[in-house]
Amino acid sequence: MKVLIACIYPPDKVPGQRFRFEQYLDFLSSKGVEIVFSNALSETDYKLYYSKGHLYQKLIMLVKGFCKRMGEVLKASDYDVVFVYREAFFIGTSWFEKQFAKKSKLIFDFDDSIWIPTVSEGNKSLNFLKNPNKTNELIQMSALIFAGNQYLANYAGQLNKNVAIIPTTIDTDIYQPKKLSNKTQVCIGWSGSFSTVPNFESSIPVLLAIKKKYGNKVYFKLIGDGNFKNEELGIKGIPWTKENEIEELSEIDIGIMPLPDDAWANGKCGLKGLQYMALSIPTIMSPVGVNKEIIKDGENGFLASVDSDWMDKLSQLIESAEIRKKMGEKGRETVEKNYSVNALKNLYLHHLKHLAKN
Repeated sequence: MKVLIACIYPPDKVPGQRFRFEQYLDFLSSKGVEIVFSNALSETDYKLYYSKGHLYQKLIMLVKGFCKRMGEVLKASDYDVVFVYREAFFIGTSWFEKQFAKKSKLIFDFDDSIWIPTVSEGNKSLNFLKNPNKTNELIQMSALIFAGNQYLANYAGQLNKNVAIIPTTIDTDIYQPKKLSNKTQVCIGWSGSFSTVPNFESSIPVLLAIKKKYGNKVYFKLIGDGNFKNEELGIKGIPWTKENEIEELSEIDIGIMPLPDDAWANGKCGLKGLQYMALSIPTIMSPVGVNKEIIKDGENGFLASVDSDWMDKLSQLIESAEIRKKMGEKGRETVEKNYSVNALKNLYLHHLKHLAKN
């Protein structure tokens, strides 16, 4: 079986690609699947893609990506399956995917409510190139859709009956729980990106109340935006790097994932919470979307909606190392059983083989 992966970013650069499909590639190759990985953006172009300005360079990116995809369209019949994560090209046209679907079996994989129009801060001047109907078009033309959760599957199912739920997963062979230390302070941590910092900021009033209540017994950590600062909480944000990701996360004693209850957040696949849980870090999430499936409140983590919930559940974890330990262990078990590469890899392979044969 030969599979073309038509994605936007170079490997090992963005969490979506890493945790949706990149970590399955070695396993698939070991089972005889020939993978051709084709990223529309080069390593160099990726660094400029989200920056403001650079319109001339971005036009060159567009031309290079267009030529690359055109070459693949001409050879699309050489592949049993063409796999597209979110989109094959970074403007509104779905022409490339249509050509792939005519010549091969197309899998469309998505893990967010991407039918809701959004544009990055650095590319607002190019917003006219977006097509708000593109996601629907990709769903309709695909032979199979991989949806990251039930909410996304329900949306896709209105347009195409061939939908499989493939959760975002963690490689638990790599994500090994931290060893217990003799720390005297409890670290409350959040991981995300510059675009999701507003979710963290919604928790600041509660965290300030926690700091007032517990003083030097607690401290706070933010991973994902090196420019973020909050003097009241004593936070200087740490930029995300793949190399230091597990080490930085492992300092956290309580992981938080606050979310608004809106259409975009309901499409999220719980990745940050799953990362905490895989490292046996007790986790508190907003009860939004798939989080309500991942967390059994009070068993393998906590769900918290209003500020009083957050205060109560943070306080329980701060005051009891035993609760932190037990809840962290249960969280790890949940990831191993339901949200790990080892748990899902054979299902992933099954869907590819079944599609290629039919």
